[in-house]
Amino acid sequence: MSYVADPRVDAYIDALPGWQRELCRQVRELAHSADPEVTETVKRTVQPYFVLDGNICALLAAKDHVNVFLYDGGIVPDPEGIITAGHDNKTARTVAYREGEQVNAPALLAMFRQIIADNRAGGWRKIKRET
Repeated sequence: MSYVADPRVDAYIDALPGWQRELCRQVRELAHSADPEVTETVKRTVQPYFVLDGNICALLAAKDHVNVFLYDGGIVPDPEGIITAGHDNKTARTVAYREGEQVNAPALLAMFRQIIADNRAGGWRKIKRET
């Protein structure tokens, strides 16, 4: 996969322990493979974000897990039950991964693609108002 890597995202990921580094790299690749126009940046001083016509997701490594925040307003279906927190959050939900857990790549990729489609349609806030 070819994309423009933000050196600040590289620095964030490279500073993590091995298992978190590998997990974040995998999520990064999935975000970029969801659409060739996805870009990455850093917001909130150090947090990696993946964006296309709005936020798609963000990474936040904690002591014993990595959070992938999905910016979907809770409207993207989760048929495989990968969401671990934020079910009632009005902005973002979370998929948390702990050491040794595998990323359900097809499910996460499908969610990224739906978030991108929703962003292109005006964003989840607009879609919620229309439904």
